[in-house]
Amino acid sequence: MALVWHKCVSGVQYEVRSAGKSMRLYTDGVFHSQYNPEQILTGHVWDLLMIPAFFYPENTIKRVLVLGVGGGASLHMLRYFVSPESITGVELNPVHLSVARRFFNLKHKTINLIEADAITWLENYQGEKFDMIVDDLFSEKDGEPVSVVEANGKWFSHLLKHLNKNGVIVRNFVSKEELLDSAGINNKAISNKFASIFQLTSCLNENFVGVYSKSLISSAVLRKNLVKTPKLNPNLKTSKLRYRIRKLV
Repeated sequence: MALVWHKCVSGVQYEVRSAGKSMRLYTDGVFHSQYNPEQILTGHVWDLLMIPAFFYPENTIKRVLVLGVGGGASLHMLRYFVSPESITGVELNPVHLSVARRFFNLKHKTINLIEADAITWLENYQGEKFDMIVDDLFSEKDGEPVSVVEANGKWFSHLLKHLNKNGVIVRNFVSKEELLDSAGINNKAISNKFASIFQLTSCLNENFVGVYSKSLISSAVLRKNLVKTPKLNPNLKTSKLRYRIRKLV
Protein backbone atom coordinates (compact mmCIF):
# COMPACT_ATOMS: atom_id res chain seq x y z
CA MET A 1 0.00 0.00 0.00
CA ALA A 2 1.19 3.49 -0.85
CA LEU A 3 1.30 6.18 1.82
CA VAL A 4 -0.88 9.09 0.64
CA TRP A 5 -0.88 11.28 3.75
CA HIS A 6 0.31 11.15 7.34
CA LYS A 7 0.19 13.37 10.39
CA CYS A 8 1.16 13.11 14.06
CA VAL A 9 -1.14 14.88 16.51
CA SER A 10 -0.46 14.75 20.25
CA GLY A 11 1.61 11.62 19.78
CA VAL A 12 -1.04 9.84 17.70
CA GLN A 13 -0.02 8.71 14.21
CA TYR A 14 -2.58 9.11 11.43
CA GLU A 15 -2.10 7.64 7.96
CA VAL A 16 -4.11 7.46 4.77
CA ARG A 17 -2.92 4.67 2.50
CA SER A 18 -4.07 3.61 -0.94
CA ALA A 19 -4.71 -0.01 -1.90
CA GLY A 20 -5.62 0.04 -5.56
CA LYS A 21 -8.50 2.52 -5.81
CA SER A 22 -9.33 2.17 -2.11
CA MET A 23 -8.27 4.71 0.49
CA ARG A 24 -7.69 3.43 4.02
CA LEU A 25 -7.45 5.31 7.30
CA TYR A 26 -5.10 4.05 10.03
CA THR A 27 -4.84 5.55 13.51
CA ASP A 28 -1.85 4.33 15.51
CA GLY A 29 -1.75 1.33 13.20
CA VAL A 30 -5.44 0.42 13.67
CA PHE A 31 -7.46 0.09 10.45
CA HIS A 32 -10.37 2.52 10.95
CA SER A 33 -12.08 2.90 7.60
CA GLN A 34 -11.97 2.34 3.84
CA TYR A 35 -13.43 4.12 0.84
CA ASN A 36 -13.53 3.31 -2.87
CA PRO A 37 -15.89 5.46 -4.97
CA GLU A 38 -16.25 2.64 -7.50
CA GLN A 39 -16.90 -0.06 -4.88
CA ILE A 40 -18.91 1.28 -1.95
CA LEU A 41 -18.94 -2.05 -0.10
CA THR A 42 -15.73 -2.61 1.81
CA GLY A 43 -15.83 -6.36 2.35
CA HIS A 44 -15.18 -5.61 6.04
CA VAL A 45 -17.14 -5.06 9.25
CA TRP A 46 -18.56 -1.68 8.15
CA ASP A 47 -20.81 -3.53 5.67
CA LEU A 48 -22.40 -5.29 8.63
CA LEU A 49 -23.28 -1.95 10.23
CA MET A 50 -25.30 -0.98 7.16
CA ILE A 51 -27.17 -4.15 6.17
CA PRO A 52 -29.54 -4.26 9.21
CA ALA A 53 -31.52 -1.54 7.40
CA PHE A 54 -32.54 -4.32 4.98
CA PHE A 55 -34.45 -6.17 7.69
CA TYR A 56 -37.13 -3.56 6.97
CA PRO A 57 -39.27 -2.56 3.98
CA GLU A 58 -37.84 0.04 1.65
CA ASN A 59 -38.07 3.65 2.92
CA THR A 60 -38.61 2.53 6.53
CA ILE A 61 -35.23 3.81 7.73
CA LYS A 62 -35.52 7.57 7.32
CA ARG A 63 -33.38 8.95 10.14
CA VAL A 64 -30.02 7.39 11.03
CA LEU A 65 -27.57 8.25 13.80
CA VAL A 66 -23.98 6.99 13.56
CA LEU A 67 -21.87 7.29 16.71
CA GLY A 68 -18.23 7.11 15.65
CA VAL A 69 -17.66 8.25 12.07
CA GLY A 70 -14.03 7.29 11.47
CA GLY A 71 -13.52 7.76 7.74
CA GLY A 72 -17.24 7.39 7.09
CA ALA A 73 -17.45 3.95 5.40
CA SER A 74 -20.80 3.02 6.96
CA LEU A 75 -22.24 6.49 6.25
CA HIS A 76 -21.31 6.19 2.57
CA MET A 77 -23.04 2.80 2.36
CA LEU A 78 -26.15 3.98 4.20
CA ARG A 79 -26.52 6.94 1.86
CA TYR A 80 -25.86 4.89 -1.28
CA PHE A 81 -27.91 1.77 -0.55
CA VAL A 82 -30.56 2.93 1.96
CA SER A 83 -31.01 6.63 1.06
CA PRO A 84 -32.41 7.84 4.39
CA GLU A 85 -33.66 11.40 4.63
CA SER A 86 -30.90 12.26 7.08
CA ILE A 87 -27.72 10.73 8.49
CA THR A 88 -26.17 12.31 11.58
CA GLY A 89 -22.59 11.32 12.32
CA VAL A 90 -21.00 12.20 15.66
CA GLU A 91 -17.21 11.96 15.94
CA LEU A 92 -14.86 13.17 18.68
CA ASN A 93 -11.68 13.12 16.60
CA PRO A 94 -11.31 16.20 14.35
CA VAL A 95 -8.57 14.50 12.32
CA HIS A 96 -10.95 11.66 11.43
CA LEU A 97 -13.56 14.17 10.28
CA SER A 98 -11.00 16.06 8.22
CA VAL A 99 -9.83 12.83 6.56
CA ALA A 100 -13.44 11.75 5.95
CA ARG A 101 -14.16 14.97 4.09
CA ARG A 102 -10.81 15.41 2.31
CA PHE A 103 -9.88 11.87 1.28
CA PHE A 104 -13.15 9.92 1.58
CA ASN A 105 -15.42 12.58 0.05
CA LEU A 106 -17.93 12.38 2.90
CA LYS A 107 -19.94 15.36 1.72
CA HIS A 108 -23.65 15.22 0.97
CA LYS A 109 -26.70 17.30 1.79
CA THR A 110 -28.25 14.40 3.75
CA ILE A 111 -25.14 13.92 5.92
CA ASN A 112 -24.61 16.09 9.00
CA LEU A 113 -21.22 15.62 10.68
CA ILE A 114 -20.86 16.78 14.27
CA GLU A 115 -17.54 17.08 16.12
CA ALA A 116 -18.38 16.09 19.69
CA ASP A 117 -17.99 13.46 22.38
CA ALA A 118 -20.70 11.05 21.21
CA ILE A 119 -21.48 9.87 24.76
CA THR A 120 -22.06 13.39 26.08
CA TRP A 121 -23.84 14.42 22.88
CA LEU A 122 -26.31 11.54 23.14
CA GLU A 123 -26.94 12.15 26.83
CA ASN A 124 -27.85 15.77 26.07
CA TYR A 125 -29.66 15.26 22.76
CA GLN A 126 -33.29 16.48 22.73
CA GLY A 127 -34.20 16.32 19.06
CA GLU A 128 -36.26 14.01 16.87
CA LYS A 129 -35.82 10.27 17.40
CA PHE A 130 -33.99 7.95 15.02
CA ASP A 131 -35.07 4.84 13.11
CA MET A 132 -31.57 3.36 13.26
CA ILE A 133 -28.69 4.04 15.66
CA VAL A 134 -25.26 2.68 14.80
CA ASP A 135 -22.82 2.47 17.72
CA ASP A 136 -19.29 2.19 16.31
CA LEU A 137 -17.36 3.94 19.07
CA PHE A 138 -13.80 2.68 19.13
CA SER A 139 -10.39 3.88 20.22
CA GLU A 140 -6.93 2.27 20.12
CA LYS A 141 -4.77 0.64 22.79
CA ASP A 142 -1.45 -1.06 22.10
CA GLY A 143 -2.27 -1.20 18.40
CA GLU A 144 -5.64 -2.88 18.95
CA PRO A 145 -9.19 -1.48 18.73
CA VAL A 146 -11.07 -1.10 22.02
CA SER A 147 -14.67 -0.12 22.74
CA VAL A 148 -15.05 3.41 24.08
CA VAL A 149 -18.22 2.83 26.09
CA GLU A 150 -19.43 -0.28 27.89
CA ALA A 151 -22.68 -1.71 26.51
CA ASN A 152 -24.34 -1.68 29.91
CA GLY A 153 -27.88 -0.86 30.99
CA LYS A 154 -27.17 2.85 31.35
CA TRP A 155 -25.79 3.14 27.82
CA PHE A 156 -28.61 1.11 26.27
CA SER A 157 -31.12 3.29 28.11
CA HIS A 158 -29.60 6.36 26.47
CA LEU A 159 -29.77 4.70 23.05
CA LEU A 160 -33.36 3.55 23.57
CA LYS A 161 -34.45 7.01 24.67
CA HIS A 162 -33.67 8.34 21.19
CA LEU A 163 -34.91 5.34 19.17
CA ASN A 164 -38.27 5.27 17.40
CA LYS A 165 -40.86 2.70 18.49
CA ASN A 166 -39.93 0.23 15.72
CA GLY A 167 -36.28 1.22 15.47
CA VAL A 168 -33.05 -0.75 15.55
CA ILE A 169 -29.76 -0.40 17.42
CA VAL A 170 -26.65 -1.74 15.67
CA ARG A 171 -23.54 -2.13 17.82
CA ASN A 172 -20.01 -3.12 16.79
CA PHE A 173 -18.25 -5.38 19.32
CA VAL A 174 -14.62 -6.48 19.38
CA SER A 175 -15.53 -10.01 20.49
CA LYS A 176 -18.35 -12.48 20.90
CA GLU A 177 -17.91 -12.35 24.66
CA GLU A 178 -18.45 -8.60 24.68
CA LEU A 179 -21.62 -8.99 22.61
CA LEU A 180 -23.08 -11.72 24.81
CA ASP A 181 -22.22 -9.75 27.94
CA SER A 182 -24.03 -6.64 26.66
CA ALA A 183 -27.11 -5.38 28.51
CA GLY A 184 -29.08 -5.98 25.33
CA ILE A 185 -28.59 -9.71 25.94
CA ASN A 186 -28.06 -10.37 29.65
CA ASN A 187 -30.07 -7.58 31.28
CA LYS A 188 -33.74 -8.60 31.14
CA ALA A 189 -34.98 -5.07 31.80
CA ILE A 190 -33.19 -4.03 28.60
CA SER A 191 -33.43 -7.15 26.43
CA ASN A 192 -37.20 -7.36 26.97
CA LYS A 193 -37.54 -4.05 25.13
CA PHE A 194 -36.40 -5.77 21.91
CA ALA A 195 -38.56 -8.11 19.83
CA SER A 196 -35.59 -9.52 17.86
CA ILE A 197 -31.83 -9.70 18.42
CA PHE A 198 -29.34 -10.98 15.83
CA GLN A 199 -25.60 -11.45 15.56
CA LEU A 200 -23.72 -10.61 12.35
CA THR A 201 -20.16 -11.65 11.53
CA SER A 202 -17.81 -11.67 8.56
CA CYS A 203 -15.05 -14.10 7.62
CA LEU A 204 -12.69 -11.14 7.13
CA ASN A 205 -13.02 -9.68 10.64
CA GLU A 206 -13.10 -10.87 14.23
CA ASN A 207 -15.78 -8.29 15.13
CA PHE A 208 -19.29 -9.25 16.17
CA VAL A 209 -22.17 -6.92 15.32
CA GLY A 210 -25.27 -6.96 17.49
CA VAL A 211 -28.62 -6.03 15.95
CA TYR A 212 -31.30 -5.10 18.51
CA SER A 213 -34.70 -4.43 16.97
CA LYS A 214 -37.83 -3.19 18.72
CA SER A 215 -39.95 -4.87 16.03
CA LEU A 216 -40.02 -8.46 14.82
CA ILE A 217 -37.52 -8.99 12.02
CA SER A 218 -36.28 -12.11 10.24
CA SER A 219 -33.16 -13.30 8.45
CA ALA A 220 -35.36 -14.49 5.56
CA VAL A 221 -36.61 -10.95 4.94
CA LEU A 222 -33.08 -9.60 5.22
CA ARG A 223 -31.81 -12.05 2.63
CA LYS A 224 -34.78 -11.43 0.30
CA ASN A 225 -34.18 -7.68 0.37
CA LEU A 226 -30.44 -8.09 -0.19
CA VAL A 227 -30.89 -10.52 -3.08
CA LYS A 228 -33.15 -8.11 -4.96
CA THR A 229 -30.52 -5.36 -4.60
CA PRO A 230 -27.95 -6.19 -7.34
CA LYS A 231 -24.84 -4.78 -5.68
CA LEU A 232 -25.76 -6.39 -2.37
CA ASN A 233 -26.89 -9.79 -3.64
CA PRO A 234 -24.61 -12.21 -1.73
CA ASN A 235 -25.40 -14.93 -4.30
CA LEU A 236 -23.48 -13.08 -7.01
CA LYS A 237 -19.78 -13.81 -7.37
CA THR A 238 -19.20 -10.11 -8.05
CA SER A 239 -20.70 -9.09 -4.70
CA LYS A 240 -18.29 -8.24 -1.90
CA LEU A 241 -21.02 -8.71 0.70
CA ARG A 242 -20.29 -11.77 2.79
CA TYR A 243 -21.98 -12.19 6.13
CA ARG A 244 -23.04 -14.82 8.63
CA ILE A 245 -26.15 -14.35 10.74
CA ARG A 246 -27.40 -15.95 13.94
CA LYS A 247 -30.61 -15.26 15.81
CA LEU A 248 -30.01 -14.62 19.52
CA VAL A 249 -33.55 -13.68 20.62
